[in-house]
Amino acid sequence: KGGYIQIDKLPMFDNTDWFDKNIRVKIGHYQPNYGDQQFRRSDNGNAIYNPFVGNYIMDAFTTEIGGEVYVFPVDGIMVMAGATAGLIKGDVATPAEGRARKPSIYLKAAYDKNLNDDVRVRLAASMVANGSTIRNTMYAGDRTGSRFYGVMDEEGASLGSAFRSGRWNPNFRNSLMAVQINPFVKFKGLEIFGVYEMASGNSYSTNDKGESELLDDTKRSVTQIGGEVIYRFLKNEQMYIGGKYNVISGELNSSWGEPGNYTDASINRLEVAAGWFPTKNLLLKVGYIQQKYVDIPADQLITDGEFGGVVIEAVVGF
Repeated sequence: KGGYIQIDKLPMFDNTDWFDKNIRVKIGHYQPNYGDQQFRRSDNGNAIYNPFVGNYIMDAFTTEIGGEVYVFPVDGIMVMAGATAGLIKGDVATPAEGRARKPSIYLKAAYDKNLNDDVRVRLAASMVANGSTIRNTMYAGDRTGSRFYGVMDEEGASLGSAFRSGRWNPNFRNSLMAVQINPFVKFKGLEIFGVYEMASGNSYSTNDKGESELLDDTKRSVTQIGGEVIYRFLKNEQMYIGGKYNVISGELNSSWGEPGNYTDASINRLEVAAGWFPTKNLLLKVGYIQQKYVDIPADQLITDGEFGGVVIEAVVGF
């Protein structure tokens, strides 16, 4: 997922306690620190921190070139400001006519504290904004694929081109403004995590002359809500059971219809899961998933869509 320089101390200078104790700097190619759901998601290199099989329907994850500055003013509080190139890969070519390349700016603040030996609380808020870029991938940056292989895709479709099966990309490729709030509480073996996310933006299209143009001057908006409840038990919390509910709603139909002709729709998912850690590096989990597509315009592949079933997954983590 990239490589970066992280600076936590300045031993080459004298009297740098102000930096060593309170500041961290990251520079390079990395995963922008937007939202806390990214720390609980699966990819093909790391699925051991996700107690469920699926990621969130609207999956905020990308890797970009940039820098982040963290400040830890007091114990338990973190604030961060960052900027990236706004692209999943470096590009110095001149953009097509009508397009602009601007950086992504993002902010994050979090309170994270162990109140006692049994209780940990965390509340985080993140924001990311990009006024115009040639290909924003905040909700399309995952290259490793969905765990719901091929569901809701055309029969015979290549799994390589359908790697977001069961998820949804709002297609904010040109501009993006998003906010995510994440509460977390852990009391002994009981764990609660939440997601509230609001995102808006627009995308480019290509007209019949081969020129780039905006699909719509009016930005579309999407809201995502999710909640997880997990109970971990046995010695060292080796087993767990849990449930997750996730829904996105808004102007979802960015891939069909005439430009500017959007209608409200929603996608909801319920997932129930159980897991067992035979060792700290091995995880076996099973999930039952039920997902529905609501108010999708007529004559679309996913109109009145629904899928459900069981997925068993084994994970090795290092």
